[in-house]
Amino acid sequence: MNDDRATSIFKTNYDLPIIHNATKEIFLNDVYPKRVPVILRGIDIGPCREKWSVEHLRKSGGDKEVKIHVSTTPQMDFLKKNFVYRSLPFSTFVQRAAEIRHSEFFLSEEEHYYLRALGDDPRKDIADIHHQFPDLAADIHLPEFYEPSQFYSSVFRIASPGLQLWTHYDVMDNLLIQVNGRKRVVLFSPKEVENLYLNGDKSEVIDIDSPDLEQFPKFPDAERHEGFLEPGDILFIPALWFHNVISLEFGVAVNVFWRHLRSDLYDHKDTYGNKDPQPAARATQILDRALKALEELPPEYRDFYARRLVTRIQTKAYLKPDDSVT
Repeated sequence: MNDDRATSIFKTNYDLPIIHNATKEIFLNDVYPKRVPVILRGIDIGPCREKWSVEHLRKSGGDKEVKIHVSTTPQMDFLKKNFVYRSLPFSTFVQRAAEIRHSEFFLSEEEHYYLRALGDDPRKDIADIHHQFPDLAADIHLPEFYEPSQFYSSVFRIASPGLQLWTHYDVMDNLLIQVNGRKRVVLFSPKEVENLYLNGDKSEVIDIDSPDLEQFPKFPDAERHEGFLEPGDILFIPALWFHNVISLEFGVAVNVFWRHLRSDLYDHKDTYGNKDPQPAARATQILDRALKALEELPPEYRDFYARRLVTRIQTKAYLKPDDSVT
């Protein structure tokens, strides 16, 4: 266990396993079927590790306009929107993101920056580093641990030192390729839904190390899986696993997402790749209507029939201990 972790109030905290020099065959046969996150270390990701200095990034990206998150606090909260969106030339953004204190700024001298690259037209284009940053894309080797037809997006990310992103899940499997800088990652199993206080696909618990226990009393019951990404490491994040990412240093990374379910289950108008599968979205709409119907009942009847619905869902839809998760 790493001494840097604040784990005293948490019941269970696992170290993420590290697998060295994994090949595609090892990944598909020994890692992927288990559906748990692992750190892959020692895989060749190309010359980007040596080349992607601040100056090289600025030169290669040039004056391309990018939309970024800017916040006065390192803990970004998507639900409360404690950040603003701004646009900068890429070269200027990289310079500011690498700084601790800024001579030019939007909100404060110590503001934090985060880039999640978008498609050229976010309304219809999917993020792909080969399209948005072709010169940089030539430097990185994306491990093809999936069939080419399954590829969905490759998302270029840059974060200021200390930046912490909100806990959320994605509906697709993905590889987080850490090129530069160290990251601390904390993940939670999909089975921890009841302890994470969800609002949509995001947790309302922003400070995961010192949560407000009056507001979030069940959060310490959630099993945590923690690890540290070094430059060149790759984190496999299975779909539906919640993850919280802290950039300990100026960080540059690329996410590769792929569709592992049948193509027709996904929303084909979803350019971000974060909408729930269509059957799940329909089920949520039906549940909303059911809850609205229950509001017509007196409290004790509403409680009784709500419990019946929950029990029925548990019986019909929950995985049994011996069920496969593949």
